[in-house]
Amino acid sequence: MTSSTLTRSKVIALAVPVMLAQAATASTGVVDTAVMGFTGDKVELGAVGVAAVAMNFLYWAFGFLRMSTTGLTAQANGASDTAEVNALLQRALLVGGGMGLLILCLSPLLRQLVFTPFAASDDVKSLALSYWDARIGGAPAVLMGYGITGWLLGTGRTGWLLAFQIVMNGVNGVLDVWFVAGLDWGPAGIGAGTAIAEWVALAFGLFVVKAGLSRSANLFDKARLIALFNANRDVLIRTLALLFTFAWFVNSGATQGTAILAGNEILLQFVNVAAFILDGFAFVAEKEIGESYGNRNRKRLVRAMRVTTELALLSGAIISALYYFGGGWIIANFVNDPEARSVALAFLPFCAIIPFIGIPCWQLDGFFLGATQGKALRNAAVITTILYVASDIILRGQFGNTGVWAAFLAMYAIRAVSLGAYLPGLIKRSEAPIPANV
Repeated sequence: MTSSTLTRSKVIALAVPVMLAQAATASTGVVDTAVMGFTGDKVELGAVGVAAVAMNFLYWAFGFLRMSTTGLTAQANGASDTAEVNALLQRALLVGGGMGLLILCLSPLLRQLVFTPFAASDDVKSLALSYWDARIGGAPAVLMGYGITGWLLGTGRTGWLLAFQIVMNGVNGVLDVWFVAGLDWGPAGIGAGTAIAEWVALAFGLFVVKAGLSRSANLFDKARLIALFNANRDVLIRTLALLFTFAWFVNSGATQGTAILAGNEILLQFVNVAAFILDGFAFVAEKEIGESYGNRNRKRLVRAMRVTTELALLSGAIISALYYFGGGWIIANFVNDPEARSVALAFLPFCAIIPFIGIPCWQLDGFFLGATQGKALRNAAVITTILYVASDIILRGQFGNTGVWAAFLAMYAIRAVSLGAYLPGLIKRSEAPIPANV
């Protein structure tokens, strides 16, 4: 596929399974929020919101396992290096499993560090901690799963990626309803259901990728390991910076009361669904640009950028329209707490804009991740975080929650501009000779 012309139909064929898989991924948070919103009150809903952000902050900090694996695998695939393709999967599983076990050992310390900054009430924090304690057991499965999904994306096995996510989210949905609606476990039931689903998904994923688990002679190759470490370090810093922006957004709502915290959490699920779905095009861009960068095919690289972005913009506009005109119905019918519902309805127009204005930064992420250009991602994310926090402090003080959302929207524009400044350099490097040691 690396030598053929990339058409819109090929992009769609690759993107649709990824988008469905991403929708399934996003449904984890949506189902959690929906079950809690239907059965609980604003305190329990706010607890799930705080806990989910805290858990995501922890797990997504290791998102480099997915991101670097996708880019490096695609590049190895583009260079027709099958041995390295398989070795990358095995390295990702080993690193993910080891880090997951370390998280379990450090959980008592981590839970204190993660939850302390949140300005939520004691009742909210207590329930949020019960969620954490129930879900943290899935840590090794989550991080090893990142390696599997990255490898599936990098090798273009998007159909299996969809199956992986369907298994996890199907199990999660069933267990959420059972543990919360049936057994009345509250937020702890949400966490337990998700943890069990993560282990079931890992077992399924290992079965899917078993062909890539054959012994690799270069598994511990020094040069390859250094390249992996360097890519992961910069992407880790990038991810932590961006996660901080979302944690800051949630905390900005929490400072204004539990109702605003809960309402913003509902809308954040809309944002997450859109981002996950539209990331399907960014993930295809990762694969295609990784392969093009791996064999130094500038023409194909530029076409992959253009074609995937065109389709992403169209899809983003459609989702924005659906949110604007239909989001109110969802909120009115699935959120029982009147205060949380009122906040969510009031700020829905801000939320509805994001699926469209977020496309440039999501696509640029895909471009640079595919080419494993971590320094650009790192620098842009740090700049974005600093400017976003400053904007939020100023605007929140003047306009309350309206200012919180205005700063959040500005963050997407800042992120796109700061990362876009590195794009000409990326295109130029795609014409450079392939290094001899790669």
